[in-house]
Amino acid sequence: MTAPIIEIRDVNKKYDEGRPALADVDLEVNAGDALAVLGPSGSGKSTLLNMIAGLDRPSEGTVTVDGLRLDRQGEAALARYRRERIGMVFQFFNLLDDLTVEDNVLLPAQLAGRPRALARHRAAHLLERLGVARHARAFPGRLSGGERQRVAVARALMNRPRLLLADEPTGALDSASAAEVRELLAELNQEGQTIVLVTHDTALAASCATRTVELVDGRIARDVVRTVAE
Repeated sequence: MTAPIIEIRDVNKKYDEGRPALADVDLEVNAGDALAVLGPSGSGKSTLLNMIAGLDRPSEGTVTVDGLRLDRQGEAALARYRRERIGMVFQFFNLLDDLTVEDNVLLPAQLAGRPRALARHRAAHLLERLGVARHARAFPGRLSGGERQRVAVARALMNRPRLLLADEPTGALDSASAAEVRELLAELNQEGQTIVLVTHDTALAASCATRTVELVDGRIARDVVRTVAE
């Protein structure tokens, strides 16, 4: 039996003396899943995503991703983990405006020391696959929001990550662009990409998530797996 790609055990996170950001969270995610994490503001969604990304540590409990105990790693190991094993997509794209679209997508490969010729081939493939190849030489500011998010997804996939993390990926988009990104994420998951996304967009969760977890006051209040019939 294959181990889950994400194992979160008895995780608690406190930032001060108030209510914990996460409380007694247990969660497993299997390879190939598309997990949507829903909940109101302050429910712990971003904290949970940051734990999986190795950007934050639990006050108690363990976080294991792809066989690596994140809560035991130093900062250098966590930076290497983010570079080599995960891709991240953000609400406001986080593209570098002074780099072309192609160079934005190439950046993770450069940071990982990938051979430049192979990286360029990979970037060209991703830009074509995501429908933004014609913008390769353009700068991000000339693109629509939906196009910039597609470029951000291409960048996140550059190093073939085991896990794609998305933080409100449709939150800054108009309705048409949001629909395009929902379709894209659903397609990527159907092709086998494991995805964890935090969102307020219930349409996104309904269209591309194979499983939905709802957080309330830092606790998992609901955990629903979508059946094939749905």
